[in-house]
Amino acid sequence: MSFTETTRTSWLARLKNALIGAVIGIVLVGAAIWALVWNEGRSIKAYRALTEGAGIVLSVSAHEITPSNEGKLIHISGRVTPDGIPADPEFGIFADGAVAVLREVEMYQWVEKSESRSETKLGGSQETVTTYTYTKEWKSGRENSGDFRQPEGHENPDPAVDDQSFAVESAKVGAFAVSGERVTGLGTQTDLRLTEADVARAEQVLSGQVHLDRAGFYVGMDPAQPRVGDLRVRYSRADLPEASFVAAQNKGWLEPFTASNGREIFLSAAGKASAAEMFDTAQAENTMIMWLIRLGGMIGLMVGFSLFFSILGVIADVVPLAGSLVRFGTGMIAFVLTVLVGPLVIAIGWFAYRPLLSIGLLLAGGLIAFAVVWLRRRAAGRPNTAPSAAQ
Repeated sequence: MSFTETTRTSWLARLKNALIGAVIGIVLVGAAIWALVWNEGRSIKAYRALTEGAGIVLSVSAHEITPSNEGKLIHISGRVTPDGIPADPEFGIFADGAVAVLREVEMYQWVEKSESRSETKLGGSQETVTTYTYTKEWKSGRENSGDFRQPEGHENPDPAVDDQSFAVESAKVGAFAVSGERVTGLGTQTDLRLTEADVARAEQVLSGQVHLDRAGFYVGMDPAQPRVGDLRVRYSRADLPEASFVAAQNKGWLEPFTASNGREIFLSAAGKASAAEMFDTAQAENTMIMWLIRLGGMIGLMVGFSLFFSILGVIADVVPLAGSLVRFGTGMIAFVLTVLVGPLVIAIGWFAYRPLLSIGLLLAGGLIAFAVVWLRRRAAGRPNTAPSAAQ
């Protein structure tokens, strides 16, 4: 099921939108610069905290709490024993011996997809043809049908239940206690097989037809012929036989340790892992996060600069070919500014901590920008060597 819509935007309206886009571009550039500077400080503080922690951590037995270690950073490995039984109180589903029970819900619902194609006309106006397609699919969560371009006939109801996890309040690792939230994510998940008794309880809660379906239950008339609003509910249990932690000892509990620079340290891993392995993993994760934020900041700069200069392309769109050429040029300018500003900001962020690396980043950014400009000038100044026509 689909329909096509054609819209026309005048040159003046596009110019107004481009002005708004330019303002958004300036804000985006500012936000990207802030994120890049903040990221450098965050990463070096995390690195120093982890380095400090690796130098003072004490590997101790999980079976005995030593009073002299109170407040210190300790490393333990041991068997995990949940305190209590995790359960979904709404449907009475529980898993004895697990650290958590997880409920996953899918709803059969309408999903909107769109595909647009734009063409710039002489005079700067733009014509956009958009095709909206509506299909019924099983999806987690709810697609907001109120935001559909054509909501009539594609309404999605609110699901009676949602995804949710139910963890134990706490667990024991040998003689030590840790909050349930700290162990839930470490557990290995396996499906819980429901029974007809579980289905009967679900019928009373949902006040509708419920069927046992592929180890879960199905809410609706017929699983073979789903209707919009039907639900598929699955349960899984998270089990954690053994785990390792690096944390502060606090009256028998494992809690975050505060390093001298104010950063908190709390490391966890499923199974048995040494302190050195856990700190190496944490440092690798810190480095990965640093580079991901750097990449996101550079993309933000590129998008921001592109939005700022987009108004020039709209102005030139009075003649469509001229608009394309101007957009190509402003795109190159946005790229050059990105490779100049990005490394500069990163270098400034690092300067207080590692001056030599900062200087290297500055030089790298300058060389890249210089190479781009030099290659463009060389290409522009190259003489035309094509043979002339015979006289």
